[in-house]
Amino acid sequence: MKVTAVFDIGKSNKKFFLFDKDFQEVYRDYQQFELLEDEDGYPCDNLPELIKWLRSILGKVMRSQKYEVEAINFSTYGASLVHLGRNGQVLTPLYNYTKPYPEHILDEYYSTYGDPDTISTLTASPASGMLNSGLQLYWIKKTQPDIFDHIQYSLHFPQFVSYLFTGIPVSDFTSLGSHTGFWDYERGQYHHWVYEEGIDRKLAPIVPADTSINQRYLGNRVRIGVGIHDSSAALLPYIRSEKKPFVLISTGTWSISLNPYNDELLTSSELNSDCLCYMQVDGSPVKAARLFLGNEYKNQVKYLLEHFGKERGYDKGIKFDPEIYRNLVSRAEKRFSLISLGEIDTGVDLNGLNSFEEAYHQLMIELMEYQVRSIKLAMGASPVNKIYVDGGFADNDVYVEILGAHFPDQKLRTTASPLGSALGAALVISDVTIGKKFLKKNYYLKKHKPTIFQS
Repeated sequence: MKVTAVFDIGKSNKKFFLFDKDFQEVYRDYQQFELLEDEDGYPCDNLPELIKWLRSILGKVMRSQKYEVEAINFSTYGASLVHLGRNGQVLTPLYNYTKPYPEHILDEYYSTYGDPDTISTLTASPASGMLNSGLQLYWIKKTQPDIFDHIQYSLHFPQFVSYLFTGIPVSDFTSLGSHTGFWDYERGQYHHWVYEEGIDRKLAPIVPADTSINQRYLGNRVRIGVGIHDSSAALLPYIRSEKKPFVLISTGTWSISLNPYNDELLTSSELNSDCLCYMQVDGSPVKAARLFLGNEYKNQVKYLLEHFGKERGYDKGIKFDPEIYRNLVSRAEKRFSLISLGEIDTGVDLNGLNSFEEAYHQLMIELMEYQVRSIKLAMGASPVNKIYVDGGFADNDVYVEILGAHFPDQKLRTTASPLGSALGAALVISDVTIGKKFLKKNYYLKKHKPTIFQS
């Protein structure tokens, strides 16, 4: 069977897929690795184990008599750089984008190159410390100058994974343009601070994400992609198959509302509300609003499971209950401290919530207030009349029903496929033209009609 292989590397799950000629999944492998600690004791991804698995699983499939791998590509989370020495050796841990950024270095950066609002507006990157991966290199230069001097290339994570199999270092637009602080969107090139610091010399040549390299790997001739940022990959199948304006909510650890049809310039207010721009394959911008929703959900659900004595995974089976919802909305009470979303930790108040189901609905109501605000920021004034939801929350009945209640005039569609980023990575290096039926066939689209709530 001729197949396309895709590695889809998330913060939690490391996934490997094989797709047939119709982009149907025929094989998968999921892995999780214990975290390591960097030199400061902060948790970071286990890069040595990841590299070992990447090579092992691909080698196993390439040597198989069952599959003929014609193409390989890579989708990974962003805001992460791998720094290579002159012999290709990895020089540092894969620093975690949640690692606190030293205030004195941040102050030095902004006092040298301009205030946060100005730089953030030009680079379409909310000021977010390590989450602006360009500032990771600035931090290394200031705190580890010897390491910085020895860096031959700093590769964005998708391009590093590709480099493992091609040996060719490149950068791509989707990684460069995604809240890095590197890219000046007005000028269409690196921001001047990148040149001033000599960081441009550490970055590999830029290519579009649909670039692929034909070469031999393990004795087989194969087309190897240069990798793509997972959010841009998730958006790609929708752009190629949907002709009318839409917003895609790509959910997971982050919930990111992506709107390719909003060409309004970012404002300071939007940047302060975590709006930003991603990039499409060709370098054109995609306005988006970002929310650390999945991370907050995970933390709060863990607490609820322990409080009510429920088994791990119990939340997966919760169905939307209109009566519980109406009752809780009528009370309009605040019960949770949503710390990942910027709230102050004042604890959790579950008094009067007598079941896991009630508390869970209350949590989703409070999370949805942020989600709705984020979606509306991404929508702006663009003529959107359809919302797609993919990723983890697409299977969450409570999330979907409450979302529909907030947007009764929008066509709401969810996908039953967790393959968004992986399929996007497969598509970007293919020559296949897809239509609307692709989403129905490969994503198992489900239509949702909002529940009518009687007063």
